[in-house]
Amino acid sequence: MKKNQIFLGILILILMVVFANHLFTRDAKLPLFLITGLMLGYVFTRSRYGFAGSVRKIYFTGNGALTRALLLMFAISIIATAGIHYGAAQKGAVAAFKAGEGDAVIPGSGFVQPASLATIIGGIIFGIGMIFGGCCASGTLTDVGEGEARAWIVVPFFGIGGIIGAMHSSWWKESVFQKAGVQVYLPDVFGYIGAVLVSLILLLLIYIFTKKYEEKRQKEETYIDEVYEEWQKPLPKAENYKFFSKETYHKFFVERWSFTTGAVLTALIFVFIINTTGSSWGASGPYTLWSIWLLQKLGISFSSEALQGFVDTVNNGLMNHTVSIRNIGIIFGSAIAMLLAGNFKFNFNFKLKDIIFYAIGGILMGYGARVAGGCNAGALYSGIANFSLSGWFFLVAMTIGGVIGSKLYLNIFPEDAPVKIKVKDS
Repeated sequence: MKKNQIFLGILILILMVVFANHLFTRDAKLPLFLITGLMLGYVFTRSRYGFAGSVRKIYFTGNGALTRALLLMFAISIIATAGIHYGAAQKGAVAAFKAGEGDAVIPGSGFVQPASLATIIGGIIFGIGMIFGGCCASGTLTDVGEGEARAWIVVPFFGIGGIIGAMHSSWWKESVFQKAGVQVYLPDVFGYIGAVLVSLILLLLIYIFTKKYEEKRQKEETYIDEVYEEWQKPLPKAENYKFFSKETYHKFFVERWSFTTGAVLTALIFVFIINTTGSSWGASGPYTLWSIWLLQKLGISFSSEALQGFVDTVNNGLMNHTVSIRNIGIIFGSAIAMLLAGNFKFNFNFKLKDIIFYAIGGILMGYGARVAGGCNAGALYSGIANFSLSGWFFLVAMTIGGVIGSKLYLNIFPEDAPVKIKVKDS
């Protein structure tokens, strides 16, 4: 443990408090987005919890612990949001896509997107990209905060993919891929209790499949159990334990949390976001904004009508954009977690050909998210938890894309697979 990092972590935490106070003077809701971002980043890093690993980890190791934790997170979120949605509906609120002028909107229902062929295609593209890029939309942010230089490459190219996707958005909207779909809010079909039960049954089926697959890999002797890094493990019990001791500090700030802990805490933060903002969690939009900002600084202008909304948002100031603030919070939350643990380090362990694949992965994720209407956070998590049929479409598509991406990478670089596609949980 590098003790000087602990003081740096505390300093950054204090600076985040100062930053939150500054944001409050501009817009009272901005600090809330920063705080939830910090919490998400801290939780993801302490528990090594994320979405891309639910596909990559089980594919390469046969270990479905992270996948099962995600299913628990979905279950908790579904039950909680059902109460929020039902309470709002009882007061006359309606799903966002059905709301007219003056209608109250059910919190989080803005993430009920059309379930279409575009959702499937975009999800597959995104899934392939997250394997090539080494992480998903939220995982890229945590990796940036943890010092993974790979993620610094993925970020701008994720945004470039989003720019290209936005420029193609009118074509997709007019294509059969988008039109051959339906926008379904599950409570409209099954009622709120029925929607919860159907969702939980689907999660149970995935859980059973995951357990069966684990058993298959164990029989084939290709199963690799979860291994914590040495510094993440609990310390031996002290003979004369004192509360104010290195053992206590290690327990609270260093020792790795379980996937289950990550799942429960993420679900609680997710519900908190819906309750306090009236919206849900998404992460992919700011990537496009950040890349436009960067390209503008490099002298590139954007005249496309499809990008005008993004350009206006950038010109209004990224520090006024709520989701950008939350994403920044995720980055710093992860950095604080690593610094307080005294184990922050920069990782530049990659070659030129890896950079090419990270760039391709970023572009595919950005483009896929634009086509599908969101990423692992918005299209998948917020979709399923807010009872959108599209969320289940995206889940299947992202999983297929993840498997395809894994097979492609192994075929192209079989000698690099054990090192470059390491079993990482973000």
